[in-house]
Amino acid sequence: MRRSLLGPAVIAAVVLAADQWTKHWASGALRDHPPLRVVGDLVRLTYTRNSGVAFGIGAGAHFPFWLFSAIAAIGIVMLLALRPERPAVQRIALGLVLGGAVGNLIDRVRYGEVVDFILVSWRTWQFPVFNVADSAVSVGVVLFALVWTGSSRRREEGADTAPLAGAGSSAGDPPGAGPA
Repeated sequence: MRRSLLGPAVIAAVVLAADQWTKHWASGALRDHPPLRVVGDLVRLTYTRNSGVAFGIGAGAHFPFWLFSAIAAIGIVMLLALRPERPAVQRIALGLVLGGAVGNLIDRVRYGEVVDFILVSWRTWQFPVFNVADSAVSVGVVLFALVWTGSSRRREEGADTAPLAGAGSSAGDPPGAGPA
């Protein structure tokens, strides 16, 4: 395996292992028990199953949500294979998304739904229960978007300051007025 592909593969494998292990643990330790407080009522561990996509969106709908995970995983593998020499932050982001997508794909194919167990709440506000795979996908997507928009902005700024092709040959010529 190319060195540039090794990093995302290792990150994806670590995310996948952490996701599957924590879901297995949550299924045994949290099922049929009250939520376990980690940081008071702010962060609790509880057991639930989610038939929808990330954060419970679409729960109960009769749609093969495993398709989203499969398409994401295939798309990331293609992105990495077609252009493996990406900036390190992009490779990290893609590894995170790949590991999370495969983690939830395994649950969907096996059980038709995923195990969620991390509950974050503040006073009366409660975030939808999620898992390690959801976290990895979310962080990876945000990281990739930040890097992608930052690199797009740098390319645009670079284009504004780069000399134009065929720029004039003398100091008095306007840009682009060089020899025909």
